[in-house]
Amino acid sequence: MTTRDPALAPPIGWPLLGVPDADGQWNWPSLERSVAEGLRKLLSVRPGELLMHADYGAGLQDFLHEPNTLAVRARIKARIEAAVARDETRVVLDRVEVREDDADAAAVRVELHYRLRRSGAPQQLSLAMNLGG
Repeated sequence: MTTRDPALAPPIGWPLLGVPDADGQWNWPSLERSVAEGLRKLLSVRPGELLMHADYGAGLQDFLHEPNTLAVRARIKARIEAAVARDETRVVLDRVEVREDDADAAAVRVELHYRLRRSGAPQQLSLAMNLGG
């Protein structure tokens, strides 16, 4: 009979479910965190990348090596607005700002201002992209 090293994590079981903490509580993410993580995923996934979800995603990576021009920033904004409207039904998108980063001429700052449909609570998600073009 073999013994397990106690420093190792417990083996993965089936089904792949979370484990309650020491107090027996399940630590599910808050709605705010879940939506923010969902938006980050939505912005990074390219359409066609997920099986069975051919239209899901904004595919912001497609803009890498593009010049940082007003036209490119407008295309980024339009792509974000379309993807959020189509794929993230938990939010009402108030505005999307895509502007040149003051510190780096090849980078853009993207800000999503939205409200959670369930509570109406205003939220904001910011990220930076280096276009490099």
